[in-house]
Amino acid sequence: MGKDYERAIRLDRVLLDQIGGRWMLLVLGSLCDHEGAARFNMIKRSVPGISQKTLTQCLRQLERSGLVVRTVLNAAPIGVEYSFTKLGDTLEAPVAALYKWTREHSAAVREAQVRYDAQRRGTAEAGSRTILRHKRGAR
Repeated sequence: MGKDYERAIRLDRVLLDQIGGRWMLLVLGSLCDHEGAARFNMIKRSVPGISQKTLTQCLRQLERSGLVVRTVLNAAPIGVEYSFTKLGDTLEAPVAALYKWTREHSAAVREAQVRYDAQRRGTAEAGSRTILRHKRGAR
């Protein structure tokens, strides 16, 4: 497979890391919800907790990757709109599928997390009791 194949995998990984970043999927989802085009403030309102700086960085990264285009609107009210490019439009189906999967399985994932955390706490508590017994016995 060689070095070219390894390099291609690394480049694909960089793109996956970008698209799957902490805020990126939410920004992409917002654009999908607004039929592929939305003003900056509309996106910001639809992604709770995102800062203006972080949103700007996400949108610039999407623009750099050829997934969105930024358009300055001179009509009142003056603003900036971001819309999917032809390439960005191809993300709508995978983003929608991921959101659908999340809605369908989020309760099961939360339940698994609660079980895991309870098991970890139980293990940690049992370990603490063992350590205390050893310390007491060592005196």
